[in-house]
Amino acid sequence: MALIPRLDIAALDALELDPSTKGLPYDAPRLTVGAVGRQGWSLLDGDLPLPVAVIREKALAANSAWMSAFTAQNDVVIAPHGKTTMSPHLFDLQIADGAWAITAATLQQVGVCQRFGVRRVLLANQPVGTQAIDACFRALKGDDAIELYCLADNPDGVAMLAEGARRNPPPGGNPLRILVEMGFIGGRTGVRTRNGALELARAIAAAPGLELAGFECFEGMLPTAETADGLIDDVAAMALAAMQEGLFRSDAPVVISAGGSAFFDRVVERFDSVAFPLPVLRVLRSGCYLTHDVIAYATAFERIVRETSLKLPEGGLEPALEVWAMVQSRPEGGRTMLTMGKRDVSHDAGLPVPLRWYRPDGSMTAPAEIAAGHSVVALNDQHCHMITPLDSPLRTGDLVGFGISHPCTTFDKWSLLYLVDEDYRVTRGLKTFF
Repeated sequence: MALIPRLDIAALDALELDPSTKGLPYDAPRLTVGAVGRQGWSLLDGDLPLPVAVIREKALAANSAWMSAFTAQNDVVIAPHGKTTMSPHLFDLQIADGAWAITAATLQQVGVCQRFGVRRVLLANQPVGTQAIDACFRALKGDDAIELYCLADNPDGVAMLAEGARRNPPPGGNPLRILVEMGFIGGRTGVRTRNGALELARAIAAAPGLELAGFECFEGMLPTAETADGLIDDVAAMALAAMQEGLFRSDAPVVISAGGSAFFDRVVERFDSVAFPLPVLRVLRSGCYLTHDVIAYATAFERIVRETSLKLPEGGLEPALEVWAMVQSRPEGGRTMLTMGKRDVSHDAGLPVPLRWYRPDGSMTAPAEIAAGHSVVALNDQHCHMITPLDSPLRTGDLVGFGISHPCTTFDKWSLLYLVDEDYRVTRGLKTFF
């Protein structure tokens, strides 16, 4: 299994930030991305405008190392969802910790990966339309060529890809590699039947310029580990059937993959239960593990720790991504308004959770854990409604740090996040490309 090289972080650090970038101080000088960490800024000293999104460096590094150890101990590799963060700095951390590839969801995301030197990309979607398909084949050529995988789930889509290969013949040794996507009734994309999947695999294997690389699914939409098992089993069964028919023409291992962060233990367990006649590469695509959260994935990880039969590394995943806001007003008893809203923090998988608070007047040396009884009940575009006990110590001008649920939809609200140490001093700027 060939790993991929580290990224061109120097080119990323050299990018100049627009002074109007959300998260930069009002009168910040013109800065490059790489200069952000040299400004001596501190969240607690009031150097950053609120709201602001920060990632605790220590927790981030621990999460990345934990997943690296997990994959090594359980004979799997990871192609983490880059679409979660769209931060090449964080891609580079994942690659340093052994990522086999970076997963993208759109051609724009593929372009970002290619721009900063990701050499293997898994496009976890079926490209459709001439522009998208031609872009896939252009990515296979030139000095910055990548090894590109994409999905297919219907005959018309495969026909479009085959026509794209005729328009743009890929170079020898670097075909467009296709994974047949398995789906489920009521789900998103994906072939709904095993017979349909096998027919699709035959069509891919017969198309010049395309290569049948394996089978995959996204099980994260399913409600329980037990329901996810059936879809994961479909992937393994179809890979086995295609092997028995001799549809794989390459000497590379057959890729079998699943994509969510909630059931990655079951993916490994179910794949391990099948004896394949050919070498296989078991690929996880979890992305949210890197920053974790305090609701959805925290609950999912508790189940994994409680139920899994796999070897787990020491420690565990911990929330690293926080959004900080300021108390703006306490207009009525039991209700506090803060300077944070839907444009700043995820709310699709649970409202943010207040974790700690800080008064920036010199009376506190560090943030304090926030007491029970403080909870977010609503978000407007730019305001946060938080229920607070009548005796809450919070007052106008205090800082409150929130944990989030579903990292994907917090990251996409920020083109610049800050990596911070345990004292909330900025150590690096993290540029995103949504």
